[in-house]
Amino acid sequence: MSIALDELHALTRPTDFLDHESDEVQNFVDSVVKDRAADRRENAVKLYYAVRDGLDYEVYDTDLSPEGLKASSVLSAGQGFCLHKSVVYAAAVRALGIPSKLVYGDVRNHLASPRLIAHIGGDVFFHGLTQVYLDGRWVKATPVFNKLLCRLYGMEALEFDGTADSLHHPYAGQEGKGSMEFLKDHGSFDDVPYDFVISTMRAKHPNFLSSEGSGTVKGGSLAAEADTVTAADPADSGR
Repeated sequence: MSIALDELHALTRPTDFLDHESDEVQNFVDSVVKDRAADRRENAVKLYYAVRDGLDYEVYDTDLSPEGLKASSVLSAGQGFCLHKSVVYAAAVRALGIPSKLVYGDVRNHLASPRLIAHIGGDVFFHGLTQVYLDGRWVKATPVFNKLLCRLYGMEALEFDGTADSLHHPYAGQEGKGSMEFLKDHGSFDDVPYDFVISTMRAKHPNFLSSEGSGTVKGGSLAAEADTVTAADPADSGR
């Protein structure tokens, strides 16, 4: 189905959360993309890897307030988890005039420590990623788990070439190689549906949130907990 040009143009505009006119997002894009007029797919791929590996994937003590989920705030913090990093990527590509959306779903996550699984309440996570419009079609991109963290957890990093969905994160468990499982698709959104995101997090992962509910539990780091994961699939304890 064709998409109207005005609809695509609307998906390049700054929003409350995808604040790509901010200095933080503009400076980030300029540090990655040397020629904004160059091939869109090439630049989108460069930004993917800059978000994936340039921002630490951290689940603890992260800001889930409306201010904390803005792309500019995440870049200032230099870290976040899927909800934060997907926002940065969606904003960064919009800065180049590339339409983007945010996508949410429930997934079975295989990059998790026993402590994180306990906080989450199992191995099914509420997950965020990005959808970008390249070469006349939508492709999904997940610039979430940085390369160093994947190495610590004995997993391959998720690649993206701008032509195929970057979606099913690979892992190696007891039964051989597999990938992250998508269990439910909550749809795509033009901006962060904040009330939906927070209400879902509170309903699904109440023990993962801080006592005031505007962030995640404090203390520790996912990278430091990598040595607590056995050779078995780390998600097995949540099944």
